[in-house]
Amino acid sequence: MKIQIINGPNLNLLGTREPEIYGNNSFVDYLTVLNAIFSDIEISYFQSNSEGEIIDKIQEAGFGCDGIVLNAGGYTHTSVAIRDAIKAVPTPVVEVHISNVYAREEFRHHSMLSAVCKGVVAGFGFDSYRLAIQSFLIPDVLLNKSTLSHT
Repeated sequence: MKIQIINGPNLNLLGTREPEIYGNNSFVDYLTVLNAIFSDIEISYFQSNSEGEIIDKIQEAGFGCDGIVLNAGGYTHTSVAIRDAIKAVPTPVVEVHISNVYAREEFRHHSMLSAVCKGVVAGFGFDSYRLAIQSFLIPDVLLNKSTLSHT
């Protein structure tokens, strides 16, 4: 299995940027943890502050990976172009946020991307990435709400 993690603008500053929200560790440090947890999965990592580069990476990974974990940062709330890129590829995308965006500024409460993603994981710190990767390991039939009994 191949998973592509894509981080958007300002996430290269994790560990120094707003540590009260994002913590004191870099994403590269956490990537080591993910690789240890998911040693049987090929995890690739990409970060860019450029919307066009993120779109290029979605298009590349969207035809060669089994899943994309995307933290589009501020582009989550503004980018129709990233939304269109997600819709254009067959690979499922899970939207990820380190913080609970719904407990923050109101403009962060709306995502341009959520409706075209397999799911959203937010508010669990770096562990949001682990949960997103695990979602690709769950058979789709178990995620299909129509097959679940409601008691």
